Amino acid sequence: MKYSAVINVSGDAALIQKVFAAEDTAIKEKASYKIRKTAEGVAFAIDAENSVGLRTVLNSITKVLTVIEKVKRIGD
Repeated sequence: MKYSAVINVSGDAALIQKVFAAEDTAIKEKASYKIRKTAEGVAFAIDAENSVGLRTVLNSITKVLTVIEKVKRIGD
């Protein structure tokens, strides 16, 4: 089965895009994602060959988003 998902994140789009610019957007040919700016923040469009690839990409994205949240809290 193939999977696709979209994650919408509201917030500082420029910061999120800058942080994710250093990340790989393809994971072992099993899954990939594209990030685009939206009116509210950013959207991650995910395509995966299987559920393991989908989970891997979701974990990768959420880990980086967690780091961004924690750094922002420290700065506040």
